[in-house]
Amino acid sequence: MFESLSVPGLGSVVAGTALLGFLCGTLGTFAVLRKQSLMGDAISHACLPGLILAFLLFNSKESWALMLGAAISGTIAAMVILGISRFSRVKEDSALAITLSVFFGFGLMLLTWVQRRPDAAQAGLARFLFGQAATLLDRDVWLLAAIAIPCLITVFIFWKHFQLVCFDRSFAQSLGFPVFLIEVLLSLLLVMVIVAGLETVGVVLMSALLVAPAVAARQWTNKLEIMAILAGVFGAFSGIAGAVLSNIGKTSIPTGPVIVLFITLIVFLSILFAPARGIVWLQFKHWRDSKVLQLDSVLSNLLNLAREHSGKQNGHSMAMLKGISSNPSGVPRSVHKLLEMGLVSEVDKGLYIPTSKGAEYLNEKTSHMGSPLT
Repeated sequence: MFESLSVPGLGSVVAGTALLGFLCGTLGTFAVLRKQSLMGDAISHACLPGLILAFLLFNSKESWALMLGAAISGTIAAMVILGISRFSRVKEDSALAITLSVFFGFGLMLLTWVQRRPDAAQAGLARFLFGQAATLLDRDVWLLAAIAIPCLITVFIFWKHFQLVCFDRSFAQSLGFPVFLIEVLLSLLLVMVIVAGLETVGVVLMSALLVAPAVAARQWTNKLEIMAILAGVFGAFSGIAGAVLSNIGKTSIPTGPVIVLFITLIVFLSILFAPARGIVWLQFKHWRDSKVLQLDSVLSNLLNLAREHSGKQNGHSMAMLKGISSNPSGVPRSVHKLLEMGLVSEVDKGLYIPTSKGAEYLNEKTSHMGSPLT
């Protein structure tokens, strides 16, 4: 297993995928919060015709040339989506679907035509559909860093603007913020992230790497700052794990899909076990609250019985408590717990009365709810 860590070029792959994962997680946070998760999918598919046209124009498969073409194509697609959704009656989801279909269809047509040319060395362009992270070299990592660092600096500078537009667009407009320009800037940053990741995870899987880390991070926190950092960490960790796991053993597995599967696993675990939001956590909280409610109900019934039989200290049987309870099966366990807490005492075998401590406990609890017990 650890022999894979000495594979030539693995360091570049790990560094590249970690940097890409962190960048995607951070920028994807804004896309998820703006309910534009499919924006990344549309732009990534729209980059394909730019890649092919750049190859035809420069007659080169150098990363910088192809990324330039993808950036131009992706930017045009982003502006088309924003323009249609802002200046027409067509809704944003329809604009996304139209743009994705038209650009990707045009890209596939160009790719098919280019691959049939006699000088068919250009067939390697198909790797941009599904990515080929294993081919990352040091110069690709430096190019990725040259894209990532300015993007992260821009996010840091315009953090408050992005935050306001994400959570309350109308309020931002009322304050005089150039909301449309801020949205354009966010879209351009998204384009740059997608262009940076095309060679690593490809057109098809890029949207997953943008959305999944942010979705996972959202389960753990309600604060934007923490969410963005967590999403970046989840993305970077998935990139590292995917790069290493895909090189374990003699048979090499494509790195991009492994990264996506790993971040999907993180999303699944977050949805299940994240505090306050996870399904398991909510079920546990519901179970715990139901137990507390049962205790309060049994104690309240004992207090009511004690008032109705004032002056008598004979206590009340378990059968009577079950008879007036909405959950008879839980009464014995609740009484036992109340005895342990000192809120109820057993005056005779099988006969129970509330203690003064029990009355104070229930009075204090109900008074916080605005209905003190008298």
